[in-house]
Amino acid sequence: MTVAGLSVDTLRAWIAGGESAALEFKKSTAEKERACRTLCAFANGQGGRLLFGVTPAGKVIGQAVTDRTLEELANDFRGFEPPLFPALERVAVDAGREVLVLTTTRSARVPVAFRGVAYERVLNTTRTMPRETFQRLLLEEMHGVERWENRRANGWDASRLDTREMVLTLEESIRRGRVDDPGTREPLEILRGLGLLVEGERVSRAAVVLFCKGEEPQPDFPQLLLKVARFKGSTRDEFLDNRQFHGNAFALMRRAERFLLDSLPVASRIVPGRMEREDTPLLPVEALREALANAFVHRDYAIGGGSVGVALYDDRLEIISIGDLHFGLTPEALFREHESRPWNPMIARTFYRRGIIETWGRGTLKIARLMKEAGREPPTVLLRPGAVVMSFRVPGATAQEDSPETPGKTPLKMPLKTPLKTPLKTPLKTPDAILGLLKVEPGLSFPELASRLNRSESAIKRAVRKLRDSGRLQRVGPAKGGTWKVLE
Repeated sequence: MTVAGLSVDTLRAWIAGGESAALEFKKSTAEKERACRTLCAFANGQGGRLLFGVTPAGKVIGQAVTDRTLEELANDFRGFEPPLFPALERVAVDAGREVLVLTTTRSARVPVAFRGVAYERVLNTTRTMPRETFQRLLLEEMHGVERWENRRANGWDASRLDTREMVLTLEESIRRGRVDDPGTREPLEILRGLGLLVEGERVSRAAVVLFCKGEEPQPDFPQLLLKVARFKGSTRDEFLDNRQFHGNAFALMRRAERFLLDSLPVASRIVPGRMEREDTPLLPVEALREALANAFVHRDYAIGGGSVGVALYDDRLEIISIGDLHFGLTPEALFREHESRPWNPMIARTFYRRGIIETWGRGTLKIARLMKEAGREPPTVLLRPGAVVMSFRVPGATAQEDSPETPGKTPLKMPLKTPLKTPLKTPLKTPDAILGLLKVEPGLSFPELASRLNRSESAIKRAVRKLRDSGRLQRVGPAKGGTWKVLE
């Protein structure tokens, strides 16, 4: 028999699976108080169904349903704040007896409370929501209007920001067609064009994150911090390298890239016709850069003692971002198609305009694809207390291959049986580092390359000249506005 489009067979199929995170049974509406707590928990989670007229053991007994029954339910529903309106279906299961099916999806306005208390669902149990979870959901609810990044940076004005970094960002955004040329390079106008002013002419906290100078954020913003470390073995018992840097997000990201280029083990090969060795990091540089960008864009800057961390062990690389996943996102969902809701949309938008991230919601998918193309395992995302960690398995250090290799082939993949015990003694050579960056960003200028690699501009120009003379690099288009093509 079917009532309101729901069949008894469908009902029994649901019941056969037992109670779960999204399904609960109640014998009758006499338990409506507890039922409303569960509906509240469903609305704060991923939604769910509640069945009146089914015992906890899954036996269908039904109940008599009258107008008064429905009125009493409606009265109890008034206890939800913000309002919640579960869908109700009636399924006749016996003469004069029905099962009531109440269904709710995740509320668009969480956290939902019932009679002043918020609830959550853990497996097949409903419980009072912990305070920290309630506060996190409340922040997510307010996120569109009130965020850490869109508040005024008290005591800061455009004169305290890095004009060179702002101009680089603007010119790269113009080159990519992601912002109109304002016709001026005045700092305040650049900030206005990038949407980084608040309360009229006030510098936002997002602007400080993106463009502060060197140690300038101290002591106002101690969280503008990068920690890099190389550990001996697979634990944190012994440091081989341990450094900290303060600065804007772009500068810190360059520091992190430099640390990885200097510290990651490499595969080496001799290419026919060249009298030099070519070194390639064992993990694809573009994937690591995407992971670093995600860490700087999505971290929680409201945590005063927070940072971005890069930790290299013998067997793995961890990129650590202080904060949490939000809006119901899980580590598993990151590697599927998913809607992106950046926790710091002003910062994310500026990274996008500069070309560091291409599209929102595809960063982790891009990382997984790049790792697969390089013959490496995809990273894993772990949630630790107060932090999100992306972990890459580092293959054993590869033996150097001195025999010629066919151009275009993947470098040596045979790992040594013992893991790397010491950090790389010789950093990646400047020409190879330049090629690695230009493969990812062919539009980089000499000043940008110098800044990324912590080299002088003259050293970059000399290295580029050698690369062009040896046929490994080609300029496409005019000197201003053109791009580089890496020749393999």
